[in-house]
This record gives sequence, structure tokens and C-alpha cells, in this order.
Amino acid sequence: MTYLDVNEIAGWHAHVYFDAERRDAALVLREAIEARFADVLQLGRFHERPVGPHPQWSYQLAFDREHLVGIFEWLTLNHGVLDVFLHPNTGDSLRDHRDAAVWIGRSYPLNLAALGR
Repeated sequence: MTYLDVNEIAGWHAHVYFDAERRDAALVLREAIEARFADVLQLGRFHERPVGPHPQWSYQLAFDREHLVGIFEWLTLNHGVLDVFLHPNTGDSLRDHRDAAVWIGRSYPLNLAALGR
């Protein structure tokens, strides 16, 4: 087996999933994330519809490799009723989303066709 080099990971995305019932919880968590991690991540748009491969409403957190552990640990303990999908960014979107992803909370089938494959 050939092992991949972790240096292929340019950064990470976390997608916080929610629906109409959990919209307010998603906003509260977003504010807490922004207050705690504003200097180390970029907050994406608050999508109240499925976008790309994501089957739920969501917003994205983008961050560098060096911040993965701290953000992952915090989300693991503080995601509440929300679910979080994390994936690396290596340039291979299908592999990143399908084969190298991590879930906090429940997992959902992704719309992999949205990745162009």
C-alpha cells in the first residue's frame, strides 16, 4: 500500500449542519465559534438550503492544518444538537469528501455528484 503524505493537506473545512428547527442553535454556535476562533478561521456564508455536496443547510469553517486539533476538540465538546462534517483539502475533492472525512454527531449521505464525478 502507498501512503499519502499529510503535507498534501492544504487546510481543512468544517461544515456545521442545521435545519429550520435548529437554525437558532446554528446561529448561537456560529457566534461562539467566531468569538473563540476569529483569528484562526474564516467563516463561510450561512446557507439556508443544501449547497454542493452538503445535503443539509450549513455554514463552513475554513482553517489551516495547525489549528485542526484545537477546533476539532472544541467542536466535539460544543456542537450541541448540531452535526459537523470535516474534511481535508488536498485538491482531490471526491477523496476529501468521501474517503477522508470525519463526522461529529450524526452523518448524512453526501451528494457526491455535485463534486463533478
